[in-house]
Amino acid sequence: MESNAHPGDYVEVHLTKVIYEGILLESPESEKAIVLLKLGSGYNIGFNKKDVLEIKVLKRGKSEKEIVELKKDSSKPNIAMIITGGTIAARLNPKKGGVDWLDTPESLFKFYPELFEKVNVAKVEVPFMKASEDMDFKDWQKIARVAEKLLNDENIKGLIITHGTDFLHYTSAALSFFLKNLNKPVVLTYSQRSIDRASSDANLNLQCSALAAISDIAEVMLVGHASSNDDFCYAMPGTKVRKLHTSKRDAFKVVNAKPFAKIFPEKIEIISEYRVRNKEHRSVYPQARNVGAKVKVDSKFEEKVALIKIYPGQDPDILDYYFKKKYKGIVLEMSGLGHAPTKRARKSWIKKLKEVQEKGLVVCAAAQTIYGRLNPLVYSNGRELLETGIIYLEDVLAETALVKLGWVLGHEEWVKDKEIIKEKMLENFSHELNSRLE
Repeated sequence: MESNAHPGDYVEVHLTKVIYEGILLESPESEKAIVLLKLGSGYNIGFNKKDVLEIKVLKRGKSEKEIVELKKDSSKPNIAMIITGGTIAARLNPKKGGVDWLDTPESLFKFYPELFEKVNVAKVEVPFMKASEDMDFKDWQKIARVAEKLLNDENIKGLIITHGTDFLHYTSAALSFFLKNLNKPVVLTYSQRSIDRASSDANLNLQCSALAAISDIAEVMLVGHASSNDDFCYAMPGTKVRKLHTSKRDAFKVVNAKPFAKIFPEKIEIISEYRVRNKEHRSVYPQARNVGAKVKVDSKFEEKVALIKIYPGQDPDILDYYFKKKYKGIVLEMSGLGHAPTKRARKSWIKKLKEVQEKGLVVCAAAQTIYGRLNPLVYSNGRELLETGIIYLEDVLAETALVKLGWVLGHEEWVKDKEIIKEKMLENFSHELNSRLE
């Protein structure tokens, strides 16, 4: 079989009884007898060359060297972008059959022209290109410093940050604590499916993010699909959101709170209260004070913190490991209203919790149930655990609790007194605590 098709071309592969359409991929050296095709569903399929009657080119693939000119319209508001990697900043590599990072802003923008319908992307920063599971607190700090510079530019109305999904809610929580005097929208967005797939969620997410970035919602928020349909997105508080599905387009859900808004490609419908651009929020969150001041980064962080999930029969001696490794704080994901094995269990946690806290280890509690609030006063075992000194964090999400604990313990002026640590962990800095759960 002879063909003038090249990897990246959109083709028909003719078999004896079936014709398949898709993007032609380059076969690995070890599989040169195989024809690889990426279907419209995003999945790859392979055929033996001897079974292929014809490969017909329907559309030539675009040149990798294609130049995209970024045009600006003075009638549109200016926003800035920070690109950090993730599926939203990846595309098909025809030679691999998988996805690679988009290595320039222009290569990102040419796939998302709708982003420019309402805004100018006036500034772009690419501090690094990483999957979110490869990030840690130093990356959060770097993003915060870049965000500070962009947000304090008077010509920039808001900021969009593209990010991988897996640990996105850790970054959104970190920025919620790190960015002080926030007076413009900070919008984190993502894509569950890469842009070469017909079902990609990237385009709607970016269109909605553009509207969020020029809105009056002066919050750190996550914007993404509200359902599996391409109809609207939610703007979700950065400290009250969690990834609850591995692959669905609406994987992120608000937990123990409400979204700030529904965002359609053409409009925003407000759902709940938020910090308003150029105004004090009436609840006066500390991170929103001094509205007229410039954004400042407070990204002090103690990395020696850990998240431990309580399970049946768990040995409390695991805490000795963290103490010996010089950890400063632990968040326990506790069962029910805030429970762990106590006196009736074969391995009670009571004695060990008292011991490590007396030695200076800060222990906080969050719920592993996801929804709801901790209340250790309902059952006697909860009261016993509370008496050891654990700080019960009410309805704070476990991931947010871990980030907040690292941030609080990073401040030398706060860690001198356990009561100050407790006070700060229970202070509502950025919607992480909700006194009214529905």
